[in-house]
Amino acid sequence: MPLQSTRGGASVRGFGFGGGAILICATGGTILTCGDFKTHVFTGPGTFTVSKAVPTATVEYLVVAGGASGGSARGGGGGAGGFRQNFPSPALAGLPITAQGYPITVGGGGPPVTAVVGVSGNPSVFSTITSTGGGGGSGNAPGQTTAGSGGSGGGGNDNNLGNFGSGNTPPVSPPQGNNGAPAQSSGGSGGGGGAAAAGSLGTSPPSNGGIGGIGSPIATTVFGPTSPSYGTTGPAPGRYFAGGGGGAGQSGSPGGLGGSGGGGPAGNAGVGGNPGEANTGGGGGGAGDGGGTASGAGGSGIVVIRYKFK
Repeated sequence: MPLQSTRGGASVRGFGFGGGAILICATGGTILTCGDFKTHVFTGPGTFTVSKAVPTATVEYLVVAGGASGGSARGGGGGAGGFRQNFPSPALAGLPITAQGYPITVGGGGPPVTAVVGVSGNPSVFSTITSTGGGGGSGNAPGQTTAGSGGSGGGGNDNNLGNFGSGNTPPVSPPQGNNGAPAQSSGGSGGGGGAAAAGSLGTSPPSNGGIGGIGSPIATTVFGPTSPSYGTTGPAPGRYFAGGGGGAGQSGSPGGLGGSGGGGPAGNAGVGGNPGEANTGGGGGGAGDGGGTASGAGGSGIVVIRYKFK
């Protein structure tokens, strides 16, 4: 039977090693054991402590940053947090580790706003891997219309046509995210970018908000039977993370849906945006038309570390 615990200390072997050779002993986070693999899940700050490792020891990782909040008053959708992973390893090359403590940073999402551009999410960090927080959605107040750039970019607002936030900022390979979408003239605001696709344009007419960019999946194998506890469902198998937030509609038109992977839907007229889901890195939805309503907060990130132990 698979086991789940918050206690570590098991002796484990790495990819391709047999004959009883101990490769890694590690603790930290919530530890899932399934078959020959262990997975450490961090939904908040912690330390991945490796007490023993041979020189060839490597691990797989999923590092998702915090999503940004959507913009205010017909705001653009918040960009998703950066999404970086190397599953399956060794096909995508394992990350080398040594016997030491690795501080884990899990980025928080940007807070909701009522009169400004959305707030960027915070980075998540494991070892040499840093995922950048999402960029905030464009607001609808004087001087506050520029969408933010980040892991994925925020969506634009029609007070600054053509504006959108850039994804994969700073650039890494493979890219950690995508651009937000600009608004259209007299149309809805753009959706925030997601890990797998850019945000969608709002329509004109009718002036519906743009849909947030879809997030990226990781195989359920990473989490084993506990996989439904993490990420969201999507159009293909796997657990999805880092979906963009929806852009708000104009003049009472519907707001855009959030992208699969935890993106928050936008609000309608006079209604606040919805938050990105916790521990997915999803962007928050833009606030609907009219002042005084808050945008959706960005969802917090997650860090996952996996390796073979026998």
